[in-house]
Amino acid sequence: MADPRELYQQVILEHNKKPRNFGKIHSCTHQAEGHNPLCGDQLYLTLIVQEGIIEDIQFEGRGCAIDVSSASLMTTAVKGKTVQDALKLIQAFRALVRGEWNPAAHGDLGKLVVFQGVKNLPVRVKCAVLPWATLQSALDGSPIASTE
Repeated sequence: MADPRELYQQVILEHNKKPRNFGKIHSCTHQAEGHNPLCGDQLYLTLIVQEGIIEDIQFEGRGCAIDVSSASLMTTAVKGKTVQDALKLIQAFRALVRGEWNPAAHGDLGKLVVFQGVKNLPVRVKCAVLPWATLQSALDGSPIASTE
């Protein structure tokens, strides 16, 4: 089995280099902007939600590799899911990067588990959480995200 740190680096680099769902949906139903003042990461998220399902999601912005790869993986993880499932995934991801994740309580996170190592880099936790906080804001109808 590959070293988890090596897998983490490979996934981060791949999604940073070729982010999935990068762009803007002009006829979106939900949107929010996220900003991390500590490092300058900025993210703009647009979604189409129909009948409680996230039909499409895209992001734009600039940020570090952790922020961009987190946004890329997040968009692929929530596209096609219900809003309720996305909200549960947001909480599970936050628990993961804060070192509080329990698979029995939070469920399987698939590829997102590569971010588990972020808990050892406290300065980077907010970078990883920014896309997820922005998604939470968009789904809650709040235009500005907080990484708290």
